[in-house]
Amino acid sequence: MTYTRTLLRAAVLAAGATLLPSAASAQSAPPPQFAMCKVCHKTTDKAPSAIGPTLWRVGGRKAGTLPGYAYSPAMKQSDLVWDRKTLMAFLAKPRTVVPGTKMAYAGTSDPKAAAALADYLLGLK
Repeated sequence: MTYTRTLLRAAVLAAGATLLPSAASAQSAPPPQFAMCKVCHKTTDKAPSAIGPTLWRVGGRKAGTLPGYAYSPAMKQSDLVWDRKTLMAFLAKPRTVVPGTKMAYAGTSDPKAAAALADYLLGLK
């Protein structure tokens, strides 16, 4: 098995293959601000939702639609689509953006922290 993997890696390198941007970004380290988020949220492919929904491929997803997670009625009815702007707004003031959300996080007043979190989340794909 190791020999086969070695040959495969050599073939890929010989062909000049590179990581796709989405694969590279999914492997990037989360910003320090994500430490609080990971208590409730998972960020890997096929990870089951925990206290909060999994954040894998959250970018472009309509809020409140991930199968298998029990969202609040407010989130289901929010009509938000998670892009950089909506993520930054929600991360700054979750209860203002989605009154009735069940997310316990109060938000961040630091726009740089919200941007770093949003950019990280959008890279999870």
